[in-house]
Amino acid sequence: MAREFTTVGVVGLGTMGAGIAEVFARNGFEVVGVEQSDEQLQRGRTHIHQSTNRAVRRGKLDPQDQQAIFHRLTLTRSMSDLADCDLVVEAVVERLDLKRSIFSQLDKIVRPDAVLATNTSSLSVTEIAASTSQPGRVVGLHFFNPAPVQQLVEVVRTVVTEPAVVEEVQGVARRLGKNPVTVGDKAGFIANALLLSYLNRAAAFYESRYASRADIDAAMRVGCGYPMGPLALLDLIGLDTAYQILETMYGESRNRLHAPTPLIKQMVTAGLLGRKTGRGFYTYEAADNPTVVVADAETPSPDPDPHRARSLRRIGVVGSGPLANGIVKAFGNGGLEVSHAADLGSLQQVGEEDLVVEAVSDDPEEKKAVLEHLGKVCGPDAILATTITDITAVPVVEIAVATGRQQDVVGLHFIDPTASSDLVEVVSTVSTSADVTATVQALVMALGKQPVLCGDRAGFVVNALLFPYLNDAVRMLDDHYASADDIDTAMKQGCALPMGPFEVLDMVGTDVSLTIQRQLYRESREPGLAPAPLLEHLVTAGYLGRKTGRGFREYSAP
Repeated sequence: MAREFTTVGVVGLGTMGAGIAEVFARNGFEVVGVEQSDEQLQRGRTHIHQSTNRAVRRGKLDPQDQQAIFHRLTLTRSMSDLADCDLVVEAVVERLDLKRSIFSQLDKIVRPDAVLATNTSSLSVTEIAASTSQPGRVVGLHFFNPAPVQQLVEVVRTVVTEPAVVEEVQGVARRLGKNPVTVGDKAGFIANALLLSYLNRAAAFYESRYASRADIDAAMRVGCGYPMGPLALLDLIGLDTAYQILETMYGESRNRLHAPTPLIKQMVTAGLLGRKTGRGFYTYEAADNPTVVVADAETPSPDPDPHRARSLRRIGVVGSGPLANGIVKAFGNGGLEVSHAADLGSLQQVGEEDLVVEAVSDDPEEKKAVLEHLGKVCGPDAILATTITDITAVPVVEIAVATGRQQDVVGLHFIDPTASSDLVEVVSTVSTSADVTATVQALVMALGKQPVLCGDRAGFVVNALLFPYLNDAVRMLDDHYASADDIDTAMKQGCALPMGPFEVLDMVGTDVSLTIQRQLYRESREPGLAPAPLLEHLVTAGYLGRKTGRGFREYSAP
């Protein structure tokens, strides 16, 4: 029978430690919080005051319950005051030497039956446990920030953690109203291992000037429904924290995609750590202030230059399928006059238009044929746009050269041409004129949609960031590190994503996912981007997701 824990110690009362102490005190535990100085103790108390005051203002906490929290809370500078605790949670900075030192001290202070837990987000729990005489009582207990709000807790067992200890800690997490997900001791665990690789790739995109900071963030917010863009999220997490987690992941995996992109290291070295220092990828009004200063080093998502953008009076669309019809509808909803040519035989009717959008099929050869004809029948000042779908297998420039006037050609990737998505990726090739890009950007904005400007690379922004993350999740499942349900739960509750990776994969289709991942790998030849074998096996077996009734899960009807 599991023990009933009543008294909990928390070592370290920074933002995370104070939040953890608050969570335990809110749920009836007696809490002993330890810090090194009176100033740090006061800062921890202030964190809890501010957090609980917000909860009172929002009606989430009664004033008398707030007082009860502080009655249960004892703050001290002496580790010896933890002697009677049933459970001690360490929440200091991510330094292995410091954590090992603390656990070595705790091992001599607490009772032999007390459980020791580390809130590390990426360091080896096994190495931390090895600094004690009883590593079997050591477990990882990874809360997410802000601890009072986030529902997920990762319970990390080592190869020597006693099963009873894991069970007891799971029970404690449930008493806190949290959802515990239990995993093995692997760098980054579930959430950070998947999240940080995605954030690192986004930082690399920005570093290479492939897309602007604002466009990268808008792509993932608008295109995927994420609560924050990756660069803004890096600022929130802290560039130093992200760098440390990535270094730990790379040290274990030797996967180059886990190696921190040089820009992150340079920013950490320069002290540009994100919100907590007032400047990271964005500039903020002050340290720990979430308000972004608009006029900083980069003008986010600049409005189209009125001197470059052309006036468009007449729009043409070529194609007869759902994509073409959706684009015609989008232009019509935007109050534009649209000519619609269903096939090659009717191209003359769009010959006088200022902009013509090709949306015939996914077949590159058919697209080239249409663009070749448009290059001949359209006026010399007309802009030509080719629509790129998720499974179009060639770069925009390869289609553009068929026109003989590739400076006039731009790519358009409608995430969804109907009102269900407001994102359109505007893809410039090495030949596209700046005024063409600015004109199409202005047109997309006039439709009430969000344009994202990017270069002509596989996946553009959304797919190039989304699908490697999904592929990493498949690899994690294939390694039997965690179940699909636990991985989905971790990413939804730990990272506030609208859907878990396997929910997305089954919705999109494993075949589409495999096609995109193959494109990304074929372009880069990066081993970490090779499609996960399990993904290939599911497609081979015909398990394509919801549309076939079975993918990573089974469904009652296709």
